[in-house]
Amino acid sequence: MRLLLIEDDRKIAAFIIKGMTAAGFTVDHAVDGRQGLDLGLGEPYNVIIADLMLPGLDGLEVIARLRRAKIKTPVIILSAKDSVDDRVKGLETGSDDYLPKPFAFSELLARVQALMRRAAGTAESNRLTLGDLTLDLVTREVTRDGRRIELQPLEYALLAYLMRNAGKVVSKTMIMEHVWHYNFDPQTNVVEARVCRLRDKIDRGFSTKLLHTVRGVGYVLRQEA
Repeated sequence: MRLLLIEDDRKIAAFIIKGMTAAGFTVDHAVDGRQGLDLGLGEPYNVIIADLMLPGLDGLEVIARLRRAKIKTPVIILSAKDSVDDRVKGLETGSDDYLPKPFAFSELLARVQALMRRAAGTAESNRLTLGDLTLDLVTREVTRDGRRIELQPLEYALLAYLMRNAGKVVSKTMIMEHVWHYNFDPQTNVVEARVCRLRDKIDRGFSTKLLHTVRGVGYVLRQEA
């Protein structure tokens, strides 16, 4: 699987390259719009991730030129701009998805995989389910036993990651690498605090607990008899 990343912020680029490489992608990195356009026109890719604000050519112009050249590779825009107008403009130019910064890596990876499945014509489930807990990947709605649960963006990303790995123990480091965006501080207790808040929201009031701590190892989402 080949991925083209067009991103001039080297810290963000390193974060994405590390995660995508671990997920099995071969990543080519362009540091400006002109280099990205040349690579996009000259090489076959499964997906392209492009920042909007790039030196040389901005992301929208890169995408527009790729589409004029009949390049149909799925494109995800990354941008610090998160207004409706910005997202609409990006989609109208020819991108397939739009993800605002900062972002959780797990969400970026999920969107990349969804675009690849769509491009390949492969059916996919829009829901993750464990017992009576359901997460809708399209509407981002989370329910348990029919009761809607309101989650903050990082709580949602954490739950999605745990549900994709249901039954597996995941460490604090794994959660940081897959859920937290590139600005996380590994010396803080943000993972423990967020897990505690998530557990309070999905388990409080239910007789069956789903989110468990494995002392000295990490966390696991599972149904226990």
